[in-house]
Amino acid sequence: MTLRTGHTGLNVTDLDRSLAFYRDVLGFGVIAEGKEEERRYAFLGSLAGDGRPVLTLWQQAQGSYDKARAGLHHLALEVDSVDQVREYETALRDYGVDFAYEGVVAHREGSASGGIFFHDPDGTRLEIYAPSGAEGAPVPSDTAPTCGFF
Repeated sequence: MTLRTGHTGLNVTDLDRSLAFYRDVLGFGVIAEGKEEERRYAFLGSLAGDGRPVLTLWQQAQGSYDKARAGLHHLALEVDSVDQVREYETALRDYGVDFAYEGVVAHREGSASGGIFFHDPDGTRLEIYAPSGAEGAPVPSDTAPTCGFF
């Protein structure tokens, strides 16, 4: 028996605001949505795929993300190429997102993988990366993985 990641669930403070971000900026499709006032949620994924949720948003949070509390460290989303990472970077900048680092950065010194690091509307830490193509990109820290400390 082997476990696989099914989907990731995020608590959000405002489902409409988070849907606008994850759907309109990051390109997730809405597979299902619960609109009952005290039980709002959205299942997100690829509408062209198998219809399985990749990400769920639950309108349950009372405050923004707190990196000092136990739980999710960050959500990493993989794309095929650094060019695709840069396309997302442009869309996110147009949306007004603040980034942890300037441009594409490598995961560590000499690494081929790298990406961009930013926050969603509730402050949840997100990463979009490619497994290769970041050779020669700057490294924010020589002593630790980039994704671990933003």
